[in-house]
Parts: sequence; C-alpha cells; structure tokens
Amino acid sequence: MSRQGIALGAAFLLGGCTHSSLLLLPDEDGGQGSVAVLEAKGKPTEAVVADPNSRTALGRRNAASRPLGAKGLNPRQAGLLGDLPPPARSFTLYFDQGEVELLPQSLGEVAALRAEIAKRPGADVEVTGHTDTVGDGDDNDALSLKRAEEVLALLVAAGFDASLMTATGRGERELREPTADAVANAVNRRVEVIVR
Repeated sequence: MSRQGIALGAAFLLGGCTHSSLLLLPDEDGGQGSVAVLEAKGKPTEAVVADPNSRTALGRRNAASRPLGAKGLNPRQAGLLGDLPPPARSFTLYFDQGEVELLPQSLGEVAALRAEIAKRPGADVEVTGHTDTVGDGDDNDALSLKRAEEVLALLVAAGFDASLMTATGRGERELREPTADAVANAVNRRVEVIVR
C-alpha cells in the first residue's frame, strides 16, 4: 500500500487475553484507511476494517468494528503510539526558470527544513527535484536532479550527514499543476523534501 491514492490508517495488531483485535487509527494526515484481514489466530477470517478510531475483534467469522468510544486507547496502546517517530514533514522550495539557485522566498523554508532535520537524530531526508514543461525532457531530467543536488549540498554544508539523504530528479513527470508542453509554471519548478 502507498500513501498515494487511498490514505492509510495506522494499524496495530494487539494480542489480548482471549482474542486478538485490530485497532485502526487515522493516518498522520487525518485520512481514513482500510486494512484487509485474511487470517487471525490461525483461523480463516475475511474482513475489511475501514472505520478509523475503531477496534475490531479478530478470529470470528463476522468481524465487526466498534468505535473506540470516549475512553479511547488504553494505557498500553497509548504507550505504543508514544513510541512512534513523529510524522513525516514535507517542505517545498522554488526555482527560477532553468536555474538551480533557490528563489529568495524559499530561504525561510530552508531554515524550517534545517530545524526539522536537526531535531530528528538520524533523520531520513528524501530530496526530489522537479521542473515545468519548458525544454526537452532529457534536459528537464538533468535540471531537476541538479536542483535536488543543490538542496542536498546546502544541507550537507549546514552539517547534516549526506549518507542519510538522497537526491533524485523527476523532471516534468510529476507536475504539481498539470500544463501543456512548453508552459512556464513557477509552481512546477520546485524541490520537495520529505523528512522522516
């Protein structure tokens, strides 16, 4: 399952004294998800759990979900959530047409990005460059990679570990604003950085 398309909930399979249950929570963005359960406790079970903030008893022929209710999570479940890493954060930086230097208005976002990486020891940083549709596809692939590498170099110069970061270029394949070919679009000339 991917984060694209259907939003996924965080799911925990927790063993109880007499049965197993599945706890489905909204994902970090508040989206709803679903989980297909094919087998529980060695017994064939078919159930699709799609109600967020619900608990479903497993191992029964007709597994039914119940809302968590006013009490919510028990202390053990809340403790598991407390041990999870913080949700991923995304940052977007913008560029002039055909350039690899950041626009001045992106400098504040760079400061926020640095602060986010600094507060996550061993952070995984994914840097992805993009272009608009002006120019040749191969040239845009190269330009988008250069933009990503430029941002990565800024982070390395700030003292962050390059081995925890990746830089890729997607050219004009993942436009934020779909346009026809050869259309200059400032929103599409960007680098997206995801910090986990």
